Amino acid sequence: MIIEKEIFGKTSDGTLIDLYTLINANRVEVKITNYGGIVVSIKVPDRNGTMGDVVLGYDQLDGYLENNPYFGAIIGRYGNRIAKGRFSLNGIEYTLAQNNGENHLHGGIKGFDKVVWKVKEIHKNDGVGLELRYSSKDGEEGYPGNLTVTVIYMLTKDDELKIEYKAITNKETIVNLTNHSYFNLRGSGDILEHELMIRADYFTPIDDGLIPTGELRPVEGTPMDFHQSNAIGARIDQQDEQLAFGLGYDHNWVLKSQDGSLALAARVLEPSTGRILEVYTSEPGIQFYSGNFLDGTIIGKGGEIYHKRYGFCLETQHYPDSPNKPQFPSVGLKPGQTYTQTTIYKFSTK
Repeated sequence: MIIEKEIFGKTSDGTLIDLYTLINANRVEVKITNYGGIVVSIKVPDRNGTMGDVVLGYDQLDGYLENNPYFGAIIGRYGNRIAKGRFSLNGIEYTLAQNNGENHLHGGIKGFDKVVWKVKEIHKNDGVGLELRYSSKDGEEGYPGNLTVTVIYMLTKDDELKIEYKAITNKETIVNLTNHSYFNLRGSGDILEHELMIRADYFTPIDDGLIPTGELRPVEGTPMDFHQSNAIGARIDQQDEQLAFGLGYDHNWVLKSQDGSLALAARVLEPSTGRILEVYTSEPGIQFYSGNFLDGTIIGKGGEIYHKRYGFCLETQHYPDSPNKPQFPSVGLKPGQTYTQTTIYKFSTK
């Protein structure tokens, strides 16, 4: 199991950016850059042993610098949306960027997806990986507290990409970290034939601004029911208010496991290649996004044009707008506490 390192390019201010390649004994290969902690590539075999890249992105750094809909990035301080870019802590109202209509999305104008992380290589018997560190200053993007964040990516001998997140603060704040990889287990084309299972009895319905209403609604009898494995495209265009608001799937599912232990959250099978992705997480929620805002304006790896629904995301998380929804699991972090989150993306074939 090895790690290779090369120069990926330069930022506009001349900072050199590195690209690390993690390779295990099964030839599974993960490329990660220190710009935004972005997962640039994941190459895994299909049922015939043919390797293919199963995440969307760019061949060059410039693509990520110029027009990145969060491909593969670490998202923080707050993954997903905060209504009207406002929240209160201890009677103090904090104002954030409104970078998604009137709402705050994925940490703001310059979230963790656009910063340069410090990297340390990790070599273990059961895997190779990277430790990424970033210190977010008090007031950065409007958030309170100096937040020290560590994200560990490990490629294991069992073909897992394991991501462990930690954060500490010197002042009470909010934290909700995730990874925003867009998957396509076929490697190209749309993702509508991928068969998805989500271990959830409820989801958090949204309003027309994609903000949760605060309700936990049963999935049963709705297009949100993925108890049984179902093609992503089977019901995506049904007449349904929630699908209309999201332009497809762009919702948070309330996972069955709510105790912070690592548990299976979702499973995806791509029938033509036999590739399987399983997602395990310690988080209480998962955002399933069906790539509805990809519109053919992005030319990605190998010159492929990314059209609508050419990739899907399974973002493990606390629920959107939690700071303004006291009934949701808390995203608060106080001095002396440690924020932790573990998510595993495990690859196999059928």
